[in-house]
Amino acid sequence: MPYDPQRHHRRSIRLPGYDYTQPGAYFITIVTYNRMPLFGEIVDGEMRLNECGEIVRAEWLQTAIVRPYVVLHPDEFVVMPNHVHGIIWIIDTNVGATRRVAPTITTNPPRGPDAGSIGAIIGQFKSITAKRINSLRGTPGAPVWQRNDYEHIIRTDKALARICAYIRSNPQRWPDDPENPFRNPL
Repeated sequence: MPYDPQRHHRRSIRLPGYDYTQPGAYFITIVTYNRMPLFGEIVDGEMRLNECGEIVRAEWLQTAIVRPYVVLHPDEFVVMPNHVHGIIWIIDTNVGATRRVAPTITTNPPRGPDAGSIGAIIGQFKSITAKRINSLRGTPGAPVWQRNDYEHIIRTDKALARICAYIRSNPQRWPDDPENPFRNPL
């Protein structure tokens, strides 16, 4: 089926006109394809990661190592059975110029998020983890993540504290979590 921009256009969840490469804190949620619990299980309110979950955890932590303009804090991140919550801090205002790709003359406009943006960081994270998980499972090319992710710009210390508490308490709330395919209906 040929590409039809009217039919195949996805509505962006991003704030129009906002530069997602600029310094700040961003709350991220990424969900597995069809909400499949791929990363382990919650036992007595604690997440027990399996091999796929360990891949996700390791790659999240690698994000700050390969991107000097990113800072992560361990209590601002959790891998759940079928989703991930975390906070990414972009810190360096001077790095933006070196992260941008030089313009080229082309008849096709560039596709995808700006280099160094939250969208690019999450896209790379999803790509790397999907390849490693599919290699482990012997399922090359199988979808691991849903197409979109959720990101929220954290603007105040109060919002940051609330989001950190939400992330830390997520495993304890798993039995009632809407992302839990095995939750107890009321």
